Amino acid sequence: MSEEKIRKSVPKKRGNRTGFTTGACAAAAAKAATMALVTGEPPSEIECRLPNGQIVRFPVHEARFLDADACRAVVVKDAGDDPDATHGAHLTVEVRRLPGRAGVIELRGGEGVGVVTKPGLGLEVGGPAINPVPRRNITENVQAAAGELLRTDGLEVRVSVPGGEEMAKKTLNARLGILGGISILGTTGIVRPYSTAAFRASVVQAVDVAVAQGCEAVVFTTGGRTEKFAMRQLPQLPEAAFVQMGDFVKAAFRAAIARRVRHIYVGAMIGKLTKMCQGLAVTHAWKAEVDRDLLAEAAREVGAPEAVVEEIRAAETARFGAERLAELGLAVPFHRAVAQRAIRRLKADHPGEYRLTVLVCDFEGQAICRVEEDECP
Repeated sequence: MSEEKIRKSVPKKRGNRTGFTTGACAAAAAKAATMALVTGEPPSEIECRLPNGQIVRFPVHEARFLDADACRAVVVKDAGDDPDATHGAHLTVEVRRLPGRAGVIELRGGEGVGVVTKPGLGLEVGGPAINPVPRRNITENVQAAAGELLRTDGLEVRVSVPGGEEMAKKTLNARLGILGGISILGTTGIVRPYSTAAFRASVVQAVDVAVAQGCEAVVFTTGGRTEKFAMRQLPQLPEAAFVQMGDFVKAAFRAAIARRVRHIYVGAMIGKLTKMCQGLAVTHAWKAEVDRDLLAEAAREVGAPEAVVEEIRAAETARFGAERLAELGLAVPFHRAVAQRAIRRLKADHPGEYRLTVLVCDFEGQAICRVEEDECP
């Protein structure tokens, strides 16, 4: 591996420093523990492939054998300059050999990892709050380290976060039905300082770059998954036109309007889309809760039974409503109704001479609908 392809997780100058997600740190700890089982030597650092494909070298805070068939490794989370409740968390992973269970990798949650108690999160109720992308990333790194071992045996991988239950009190986990600890998160492996002026400034800069390259349209997305979705929907647009605005709706729209962008696209999933309907300048989960009454009324508008409408009104996530409407075959009209509300609110809050189009995808990044501003009564 060439040096330019390996990024060391060491501190840089404060202000705009990225960090690593709980998922990335858990994957690194899991790989370190697995490597110790295979080689008999606990490593002091480990190279880990992130979900975005980047290779990062993590220091291993601790690695030791529990017995002949199990090893525990710890990686300490560095969240960079993001004010993150889990900064400094000790992502602790115990990997245990499962003799005779060739190829099996069982991922489990331990102390400090939340347990899912409600539907609507895309995770199994009763299971650990380890999101799908980190699950895959942990598994892939364990497979890479285990090699020939998996030809005969399996591995149990248990993720723990000492103190995670206390950390979770600074999050919305309890309201979301995730109890007893934090969630293991991260779609890219990288934490960007979304809550800092630096990231907000980077959104404005990205709009400047797009305009400088002659783009008459920009596409604002809320993250990597929605950006990939939007790129598939709009292949005619150059890469420079796509701007990850993160949570900064107001900053993104103001920048585009000031630079006289003629067409603004927004790519989003139901949660962030609902926050836009609410007129929030910043859509971060810590800023405000999802307006469940708004979702319930949209569900009633498209013909959902009253019992389902009330379920949505009582739920803690927008995802719950989306999944319930999908079960009834009403996913498209429901998302269209929410998108129309978002367009009306965005145009009211951010007036200007531009056309607005909203592209909506599901939680796997698959297209649901496209709504133009002239389709909004």
